[in-house]
Amino acid sequence: MEAERAPVLRDFEEKLSLLKERRPVLIAGPTASGKSALALELAERVAGTVINADSMQVYAELRILTARPTEVEEARVLHRLYGHVPIRDGYSVGRWLSDVELAIEEAMASRRVPIVVGGTGMYFKALTQGLSPIPEIPAEIREPIRRRLAEEGAEALYAELSARDPDAAERLPPSDPHRILRALEVHEATGRPISEWQRQSPGPALIDPATAAKLVLWPDRDRLRARIDERVDVMLAAGALEEARAVMEMELDHDLPGYRAHGLRPLIAHLRGELTLEQAAEKTRAETRQYAKRQFTWFRHQMDGWERMAPPWQSDP
Repeated sequence: MEAERAPVLRDFEEKLSLLKERRPVLIAGPTASGKSALALELAERVAGTVINADSMQVYAELRILTARPTEVEEARVLHRLYGHVPIRDGYSVGRWLSDVELAIEEAMASRRVPIVVGGTGMYFKALTQGLSPIPEIPAEIREPIRRRLAEEGAEALYAELSARDPDAAERLPPSDPHRILRALEVHEATGRPISEWQRQSPGPALIDPATAAKLVLWPDRDRLRARIDERVDVMLAAGALEEARAVMEMELDHDLPGYRAHGLRPLIAHLRGELTLEQAAEKTRAETRQYAKRQFTWFRHQMDGWERMAPPWQSDP
């Protein structure tokens, strides 16, 4: 494995003079691109703390389905913000920003390099550009709107959003129920459209992007798809079905953010007799490939100034 990693790591290390000053390192990339392995390798070399920036890896019950670092890997270096939230709880970018601020401060105070790694582009944007000051939405407003989604469907709520906040509706596809819900919740709770909140000046960034080492892994698309397909097989062999069964038996609201974890819904559908295991596995592969495609689009448009590099498992192009 060292022979595989060496070309990439040598190239990376040439660009990391900031490490000598204990400055933050940010590593983004699409799912299955090898981000966590690279972060672990670097953390061991430079006395770093690996800090999670993946919105699904925060959930305690989803280690296998979200490809969280294993217990053995977590024991090798200090990891923060992995599996620290019960899936029954909602978790937002605002909460992550509060949590990551403390994790970074703790790393810096102990003279460890904060290595923030993950695939959630919005987390990195909030970290380096600040976050619009949208207040938390009370449960008494959030829950009735989510019940309406189940009863009326996304199209009806999208039509209402189009009337209330046409600017937001224009930017959202009618098939994105989670963002439609979010926009309606904000309008209902604050009396102001979410598009108006988003136009406000964001709060201060926690990390100045000019002083951090910024890397986005950019794998070959075909090889990444093959890795995604292989990962699904590995997850199933490791107990992903049992993990999905444990979540199903909790009888939670399926609109919770944790239910967006790739594979969770298809595997639950299999456990309920609605899909064969192979159908559930193929749906998981397909939705994960689609997610990787969206990640590439985000990174291309939102991380233009980041260093793009081939991942450790891929030869230089």
